[in-house]
Amino acid sequence: MAYESVDKLQNALGKKVFHYTKDKKKAAGRALGTLVEIITYYLIKTWGFNNSTSIERGLLEYGNEDISHNVEYSLHPIINEFVVRLPNDGNSLTATKILKKLEKQTDISQFEKKNNNLLDKYNIIRNACTIGESDDTFLLTSFKSINSQEFELFVFEQMHKPYAMFECKRVGIEEGTKKGPQTIEKAKQGAYVARTTSSLQKIRTDKGEKYGLIYRSNNEPYIKPYVELMEEIIYSTDSELLKKFILTVGIVSNHGNWFTSENQNKELKVLAQSYDWLIFLSDKGLAQFIDELIFNPTQEYKSVQEAFKNSYSSDKKRNVFTKVRMDKSADDALLKYFANNISNIESWFNIITPENKSIKDLKNAISELRTKNWRKIL
Repeated sequence: MAYESVDKLQNALGKKVFHYTKDKKKAAGRALGTLVEIITYYLIKTWGFNNSTSIERGLLEYGNEDISHNVEYSLHPIINEFVVRLPNDGNSLTATKILKKLEKQTDISQFEKKNNNLLDKYNIIRNACTIGESDDTFLLTSFKSINSQEFELFVFEQMHKPYAMFECKRVGIEEGTKKGPQTIEKAKQGAYVARTTSSLQKIRTDKGEKYGLIYRSNNEPYIKPYVELMEEIIYSTDSELLKKFILTVGIVSNHGNWFTSENQNKELKVLAQSYDWLIFLSDKGLAQFIDELIFNPTQEYKSVQEAFKNSYSSDKKRNVFTKVRMDKSADDALLKYFANNISNIESWFNIITPENKSIKDLKNAISELRTKNWRKIL
């Protein structure tokens, strides 16, 4: 890493990009939080879960559906998939246009149209673009292929209830302090959501051992050591165990607050005992991403640098570098970067919990959940 810490990198980012702001380090810190979200999203996409992914969808609390919580990313069962074609004429790809094409293939009368553009006139895409919603499912769309004459689009119907969710947590430190004052509050917020959205509940013995508890349909509790029960559910065909289970994944990064995956502080321990999987994005990984895509990109990745600068310059017109809205050229470059470097990118992450697991084990667990017969289960 060219910088001795992410804190130093944050200062460098502030000087190079946010020099016009009143508090350039704080502005850079917000941008770092966005980068952690983008890294997570493009990892999910590169793993092949793009069409299952929704962004900032509300998840209902288990057993208490009066309360819901928006999460960064949730992965949902796909129960229908279609392909539609529209002309590449320089105009926006609107929900209205896509639905008009789709209604020639299937009945869409139960869906309420959403006013979202998959691609607008400024060449900005909307990730996980929702174009319709019914009582039980959503219609989302993404690109399948593009040529000079035509767009070929996927339209996929997702069920409301997800099988996995991802949350990203990062807090920077202010000058003259040892850690950010909101660190523990953010940890508690993440821990609460992780503990309340899934039917698999966490309990402790008086000796501190972590056990899992899940209820069958007759309200009979089923209890086992936590990781053992979690994996039994994931690789099970038992509808009673799977029906309301959601695999919870937390992504945290250091930046002076969380210490390291080996040297955990209170905040990291709070998160580690709450998420099913807690993953630590290393300083080295974040620094490499910034160096290779924002500070010193090769020509093939210049569009990422441009999108970032256009979003954070003093005269910006719109933000085109977020998990929701992304410049199309930058999206293409990011997909290429992740595809070309996926093994190295996976090495950026350390697994905090479960112990003795790898990031490939997480990918396999999500893949297993995706293959379930969710129509029958739900």
